[in-house]
Amino acid sequence: MIKECKEFVKNLTPKTGEKNVIVKGDVRISVLTDRLLRIEEAKNGAFIDAATQIVTNRAFSEPEFSVKETDAGLFITTKALTLCYRGGKLTKDSLTIKTVFNDTEKTWRFGDKVKDLQGTARTLDSVDGPTKLDHGIVSKEGFALLNDSESFLFTEDGWLKPRDSKDNKDFYFFGYGHDYLDALKDFFKLCGKTEKLPRFVFGNWWSRFYPYTEESYEALMDEFEARNIPLSVAVIDMDWHLTDIPKEIGGGWTGYTWNRKYFPDPARFLKNLHKRKLHTTLNVHPADGVRYFEDNYDNLCRKLNMDPAGKECIKFAPEDKNFLEHYFNEILHPMEKEGVDFWWIDWQQGRKVEGSDIDPLWVLNHTHFLDSKRNGKKGLTFSRYAGPGSHRYPIGFSGDTMTTWESLKFQPFFTANATNIGYTYWSHDIGGHQFGKRNDEMTVRWLQLGVFSPIMRLHSTANAFYGKEPWNYGPEAEKIISEYLRLRHKLIPYLYSMNYLTAEEGEPLIRPMYYIEDSKNAYKGPNEFGFGTQMIVHPITAPRDTEALLTEIECFLPEGDYYDFFTNLKYKGGRMVKVYRSLSETPVFIKAGGIVPLAKDYKDSHVSNPVNLEVRVYEGASNSFTLFEDDNTDSLNQKTAETVFTYDYVKKTLEIKVNDESGILPENREYDVVFIGKHELKVKAAGNVRLTCIEYGDKKKRIFDVLSSAQVYYDSKEKIYRPLNKPNVTDADFKKARAIAKKEDIPEILKKAIGEIIDSSDI
Repeated sequence: MIKECKEFVKNLTPKTGEKNVIVKGDVRISVLTDRLLRIEEAKNGAFIDAATQIVTNRAFSEPEFSVKETDAGLFITTKALTLCYRGGKLTKDSLTIKTVFNDTEKTWRFGDKVKDLQGTARTLDSVDGPTKLDHGIVSKEGFALLNDSESFLFTEDGWLKPRDSKDNKDFYFFGYGHDYLDALKDFFKLCGKTEKLPRFVFGNWWSRFYPYTEESYEALMDEFEARNIPLSVAVIDMDWHLTDIPKEIGGGWTGYTWNRKYFPDPARFLKNLHKRKLHTTLNVHPADGVRYFEDNYDNLCRKLNMDPAGKECIKFAPEDKNFLEHYFNEILHPMEKEGVDFWWIDWQQGRKVEGSDIDPLWVLNHTHFLDSKRNGKKGLTFSRYAGPGSHRYPIGFSGDTMTTWESLKFQPFFTANATNIGYTYWSHDIGGHQFGKRNDEMTVRWLQLGVFSPIMRLHSTANAFYGKEPWNYGPEAEKIISEYLRLRHKLIPYLYSMNYLTAEEGEPLIRPMYYIEDSKNAYKGPNEFGFGTQMIVHPITAPRDTEALLTEIECFLPEGDYYDFFTNLKYKGGRMVKVYRSLSETPVFIKAGGIVPLAKDYKDSHVSNPVNLEVRVYEGASNSFTLFEDDNTDSLNQKTAETVFTYDYVKKTLEIKVNDESGILPENREYDVVFIGKHELKVKAAGNVRLTCIEYGDKKKRIFDVLSSAQVYYDSKEKIYRPLNKPNVTDADFKKARAIAKKEDIPEILKKAIGEIIDSSDI
């Protein structure tokens, strides 16, 4: 671990070029881009050039700017802003920054609070609904701040030290207007990128706080297999280790020794999970240290020059690099050799180490991630958020969520909003972890959110009635949950390609709607978000009408035409639109021209490149999509391949070009191209291609299906559908059906749903 820490800082570039820096007394201003400034105030000019917990790179290129000093002050002017420093301490009177945004000049004075669009929070533990969020780096005003004044500094040996003075100021001014994506990309450049994650993390995770045995856990995995429900990660909560520990020595939350009553042969258990193509993570609560009953206690004692015979608890000391080095080597690495793939770090014991201001959670995230990368492997942690810069250590665990509609309603916004601080890989306890009451409909809606989230992880507490197995629910819910879990694995080629874009281009998988279009409507639906480059998702977080069996949801569609992923209905964008969806449907929209690759043979899509790809193409605009694939090893130096799908709307063609110099793709790959549109499509590709054309928006069938499910009088259904019950249906027939529906004694939401279907585009 010490070696990895040294390598980490050796590869950082924290010093800004001299041409980008202006010093005036105890104030230093660094022009990183024409919209990003660093502003420091340090006693006696003791400025910081070291990397910090938050900022790792300041070696930006040289933007164009001018410096002029007059009696009025020092002026630094870029294409986007003008800074004026009048000398002395930083105050509202001494430093201002003027920006021009939407033809309006705005002035920020040092010390003014900025109402940014917020970022994320450390945890959702026991949160029932909204919670306070930390700051982000974008705002409606067009500028925001990143305060780095209190973070620790990296030393040359890769460890941390506090700043010499707590009175010094060190912050970054982001003046990007509403170019939110540009701001985010430069944030990643400043603070480090989110590295590529292993393919398996994008499948379904099974997790539960429950005292499983080797036999019961393997039987459960067999049951999922028998029901053709794919899983990719086996999460073993704290009952894997000894928990029946006397309270006088700390209780049973912390543990590093397998409970052999449950798991008599851990290596065998982990090997069998790997045979099932599952990766495994174990939960660790490290706060109580390493105690005398642990398997490797004696070894750790000797490394730390302690006498094992004394049975003294080895204090957990994340601030001590010597302790951590041996903790990893003597406690965790032996279990990794047995087959543990990564660790779930469950730290809940405060934000400071005794005698220090170091945040132990941050240290654990940082060191675990670096340690997981040893021997050239991809890094991976699973832990809570520890402030700006945490995006370098995915994946986030949002805590023990409450099982309520209020908790569900907040999570889509919480997930998307975290992008404003670069934290794009939240994992939630899908379905809720604790308390609340059983509600099959709520579980389905939560599961749908999970499928269209960065990480899909089912989880629950040890309550005997709380299991999230799909077959624990009623027939309707079980069928829908099972199908969505299969859909998640079908989506892996798309998700893994987004994983590449995040790492290489700073393009987040999840993005708030105002990243997609700068309009007033983009801020109206906080629970709606872009899901990669091709999809828009608006999870449903409210119960359905008990008669119509539909839920109303108001969505924002940016300019252009859009198709619903599940219904194939087509909509005009540039507006808010109310849609009505059954329990099996969630609003997912693809812009015209959209290209979505899916794994048709999805069973092993989390560990291998699919032989059979289903490629959905949506008529209406030219577009290109690059499918990124690799050899699916843990190595950072993977062999890669790219498949470029280019849709030419004018020529009505789809061209598929494969760049696979390493030969990692299946030789007999088949492409099932599904074209949703009104016209023909020709496919140009080498290899096996099957083309299926689906005429979008079968309004007649859609109305029949909605009426069929509704819990209303049969006579009303028949009257409404009568004008449509014939081979050739005209616009006049739809108008008649709508007029009849308005007069019938049926729920208002059902009338609106029929109207939505009729109003969907036929163009």
